[in-house]
Amino acid sequence: MIGDLHRRLRAATEAAHAGLEHDLGWERRVATVAGYRALLARLRGFHAAYEPAIGAGLADEPFFGPRRRLDRLDADLAYLGLDAAAISCLPFPDTPRLDGPAALGALYVLEGSTLGGQVIGRRIAALHGLTTDGLTYYRAHGPATGAMWSAFRARLETVADEAALTEAAVATFRAMRDWLCADDAATSRAA
Repeated sequence: MIGDLHRRLRAATEAAHAGLEHDLGWERRVATVAGYRALLARLRGFHAAYEPAIGAGLADEPFFGPRRRLDRLDADLAYLGLDAAAISCLPFPDTPRLDGPAALGALYVLEGSTLGGQVIGRRIAALHGLTTDGLTYYRAHGPATGAMWSAFRARLETVADEAALTEAAVATFRAMRDWLCADDAATSRAA
């Protein structure tokens, strides 16, 4: 049945997802423009490490290309005052090796964040008076977000190695939590 794998994956990653949301404290982080910029800088680092690994693991640029968001992070950081040299010097975690289902498991985390990003984006817009500029990462796929998520879920249902998919998704949630929540003071200095 369509959606069964997604339901199992969501249940299997629930604790790791909740841990990320709890520890991240995004509302506190985005309360100031400087905090928002610092969060984007950490997100940029994560995407800089994970997007190439996902792209290589999927080997399907027509599917993955529209889901890449590193350029959006760069645009938002530039709008918020970082020049290209500063952006290129931002730290990033080690690039993981993600093959086949593991790449899709990691993408599950990044693509799923586009849904919550719609809510976060509206909050940031209200707090800081941003419209489109400075919010392209959180606006993600814009009006196409629902359709992109549906297409992603359909792709999930084609995975034969559910264990590898699930293991990578859990590991990605944990890696994202570790990266985004590590040393808030260093994050602030980087931005």
